Amino acid sequence: MMTVHEVSEISGVTIRALHHYDHIGLLPATEVTEAGYRLYDDTALKRLQHILLFKELEFSLKDIKEILDSPGFDRSKALEQQIHLLELRKEHLEHLIDLARGIKRKGINVMNFEAFDTSKIDQYAAQAKAFWGKTDAYREYEKKSAGRSKEVQQRLNQEMMDIFAEFGKMKAESSDSEAAIGLARKLQDHITENYYTCTDEILIGLGKMYAGGGDFTVNIDKVGGEGTAAFACKAIEAMIGTKR
Repeated sequence: MMTVHEVSEISGVTIRALHHYDHIGLLPATEVTEAGYRLYDDTALKRLQHILLFKELEFSLKDIKEILDSPGFDRSKALEQQIHLLELRKEHLEHLIDLARGIKRKGINVMNFEAFDTSKIDQYAAQAKAFWGKTDAYREYEKKSAGRSKEVQQRLNQEMMDIFAEFGKMKAESSDSEAAIGLARKLQDHITENYYTCTDEILIGLGKMYAGGGDFTVNIDKVGGEGTAAFACKAIEAMIGTKR
């Protein structure tokens, strides 16, 4: 068992923050002595590690608590995401270092701003948030899919991929066309009807996930052609924009 002071020293989290985490139920002390001292065991320290990992993904403390308390939380998956995010940030920092060295050698006339682009990091963070951050939606999905046959599930999944195939057929057009916006609305309705309530916020997050690389992008582009996932994302943003 470790005291709050010891936990603070090894983690870099202030004692005040640890007290706050305990107060809101995010990181309860394993034990409180008669003298009022908080003590933490190894299980609590592992939970603290995941709290800090999700803070790196810029989750709110409220969201982190909800995710960690969810019965569907997968510690291995969370660690896998954190490793990938750190690799992206490492790559970003290396590009900045190379740029700074180039400026030092050649002077300030090196007009290259690509190294400041954090879109890959932002997209992956959005992808992770879409994966973990919608626990209410996940519970709704579990309820709607309970007892659903494999055949029905496959049919619904195919219907969604058919929507992406439609996006692929119009990707040479403008993403804010009436047809593209209508298709984005059709996608939102399909998700709401068959999976979970797809709010505009969730749909925006899904759009970024679709276009953010990885299996989603590959599978969508497979049915609609290269660039389909990115086009669907833009159409979703255009559709949401019409509501504002």
